[in-house]
Amino acid sequence: MQRQRHKQREKQNRTRRTLLAVAGAAVSVLAVGAPAAQATLDDGRTAKPGATAAVAARGEAYLETRLFFGTERPDGGPDVTDAQFMTFVDRSVTPHFPAGLTIQEGRGQWRDSNGVVERERSYELILLYPAAEARTRDPQIERIRDAYVTAYAQDSVARLDEPTLADF
Repeated sequence: MQRQRHKQREKQNRTRRTLLAVAGAAVSVLAVGAPAAQATLDDGRTAKPGATAAVAARGEAYLETRLFFGTERPDGGPDVTDAQFMTFVDRSVTPHFPAGLTIQEGRGQWRDSNGVVERERSYELILLYPAAEARTRDPQIERIRDAYVTAYAQDSVARLDEPTLADF
């Protein structure tokens, strides 16, 4: 009986060793194969400044500006409606960015000055423009932010700027 258990344990140990060897071989194949797969995607072009080696450098230098608009009013007034926000975009944003923009609806949260986590419906406005236009676009974007803060009694409109490459 003891001999049978010993043989059974020995068989289990061999099975485990075999599985470990197979798993190790699979990891080795994947580790070696991944760089080769990446290398086959390289078309030999030199990357533009700011582009990572893993990303194809395609397109022109652009800036991506994201503005985050809250809809609840700190003064207790009624929330900004979809119609009001779209009217704001039509009047205050589109004249400066007639070539296009993107609007996404979302939910935002932040901690107020009293330490309370506030949540609200929000909009994210995405603007893409050539990096060469940054000096012209910056004051336009700041006027958009100021106009929304004033029109809807907001504490602020968050802004995020990132350099990118764009190809249309």
